[in-house]
Amino acid sequence: MTDVPAYVPPKVWTWNKENGGQFASINRPIAGPTHDKELPVGRHPLQLYSLATPNGVKVTVMLEELLALGHKGAEYDAWLIRIGNGDQFGSGFVDINPNSKIPALMDRSGPEPVRVFESGSILFYLAEKFGAFLPKDIKTRTEAMSWLFWQMGSAPYLGGGFGHFYAYAPTKIEYAIDRFAMETKRQLDVLDRRLADNEYLAGSEYTIADIAVWPWYGALAKGLVYGAGEFLSVQDYKNVQRWTDEIAKRPAVKRGRMVNRVSGDPASQLHERHDASDFETKTQDKLAPAT
Repeated sequence: MTDVPAYVPPKVWTWNKENGGQFASINRPIAGPTHDKELPVGRHPLQLYSLATPNGVKVTVMLEELLALGHKGAEYDAWLIRIGNGDQFGSGFVDINPNSKIPALMDRSGPEPVRVFESGSILFYLAEKFGAFLPKDIKTRTEAMSWLFWQMGSAPYLGGGFGHFYAYAPTKIEYAIDRFAMETKRQLDVLDRRLADNEYLAGSEYTIADIAVWPWYGALAKGLVYGAGEFLSVQDYKNVQRWTDEIAKRPAVKRGRMVNRVSGDPASQLHERHDASDFETKTQDKLAPAT
């Protein structure tokens, strides 16, 4: 750590955009819109504005799982929000989510539109609305909610903590990487111990807890985020690996991962989703011009 110059915090912090690193163009210390832009509205009651980050994948997986159960009211339009371009700071998006983070959902099925933001809140809202993936039994229901809140509280250490300092920070800081690598491995161990004796996080039933945790920790377990699989020895968490593989096989999960995806295999990218048939006809490999 001797190559890192000592930093003495000033009495009053001021924003230095030059220290923002890779995300300097979209990070700022104030809220609110930066430009006027209305959001598009499709023909379905549920309008999702998102991107296929782990938080975005939670909601598209949930919606696809609901449709797989036969809940026709869960049909949705998924609109792409390119956070790298600052779409989340448009006035229409900020009206739905004042925190300017994806995903954001508008439910237009009732007499008055209902906005829902924060991915955990969206999962809970949809589970309540459709009576699915949230157990009725109070003990199991509470277990599912506990793991849902665990994910919401823990993932910032994984993403904004470990991921930022390991993969994105302009300077590699040993102390910061060690601190958050330790916490990330502790969280993996928490999951591994729970899954040693339980098929899913709430017990024997697949719930919104699994739908919330899987996009973050399942991807980490397969080395798909931050290129950190070897660094964190993710193969050692055998129960997390088993759980990850089991959920990945679900057809609705496979579809949900495709929605609003803008990277990877073009056949796995469905930038917008407005109909179930879009998975067959409108992935990027089919829309790309012939060469």
